[in-house]
Amino acid sequence: MATQTPLKVAIIGLDTSHSVEFPKLMLDKNVEEAYRVPGLLPTRALRFDTPFQSTEGLDKRQAYLESLGMMVTQDFDTAVADCDAVLLEINDASFHLPYFQKCLDLGKPVFLDKPYADTLDNARTIRDLAAKHGVPFFTASCLRFCQETQAAHKAVPAPMEGMVWGPVGKAAAGSSIVWYGVHAVEMIQLLMGRGARTVQVTTSANGYLLSLAYGDERKATVSLTNGLYAYGGVLRTPDRDPHIFQEVISEHFYRPLLLEIESFLRTGKMPVSLEDSFEVMAILEAAERSVQCGGTPQLIYTR
Repeated sequence: MATQTPLKVAIIGLDTSHSVEFPKLMLDKNVEEAYRVPGLLPTRALRFDTPFQSTEGLDKRQAYLESLGMMVTQDFDTAVADCDAVLLEINDASFHLPYFQKCLDLGKPVFLDKPYADTLDNARTIRDLAAKHGVPFFTASCLRFCQETQAAHKAVPAPMEGMVWGPVGKAAAGSSIVWYGVHAVEMIQLLMGRGARTVQVTTSANGYLLSLAYGDERKATVSLTNGLYAYGGVLRTPDRDPHIFQEVISEHFYRPLLLEIESFLRTGKMPVSLEDSFEVMAILEAAERSVQCGGTPQLIYTR
């Protein structure tokens, strides 16, 4: 079988670790060949300031990317000049809409890293602009594609009850639930499917507990705990023992997502529907509203 020509991708943003971890798996010869993703070729990256990274941190990331042979620039047009696709890698979700708008006239597909946006209104605007301009894109957390989560989904495709757990941290700007709760919420949305109606959040000294109610007999829980950097869950049905799973975090953690990105860029087939991604964003925003309203249940708006 002939080797496919690598797709050139522009990396937009250096304030997230993904902006170096993704190119590492694509280019770094210190990564075992079996774990590399050679079908994607990052050539240029755009650097700019956000509250999520210091100048020193940006300098270190720029130096690493340049050691891989990439160009790092502060000019958007230069960053995207020779690319086949754009990877929007920005921790500060308030930048997602303005940088997505910059991509509209490029005529190139976009991967929008988690979370979808900072607000549901901005996620809706991104969705509508993409449809209007014919820009293919998808957005996802790597946790949706991790091995044990995927195996749990296949083993119990229609759970009556689900619980997942994951970490949460203090966002440098905006909602901490939206910023980091997205990982665990993506997991529960995959495992339970669409249909969440309300969410109620209990806040504790070290995190949050999200209680989701659906339009049928189903229910789900998402536990977000500061300092516990582990992901896992349990799925229950009336006719079998509980299915318990735990993700293994490794240096190749992002590889499944990168393979999905490459497949999307080559085939145009989205690995996550926009309806699923929009529900994730709707859950996150409703959860943040619940926190702001003292833990009262909030409706989840998916339109």
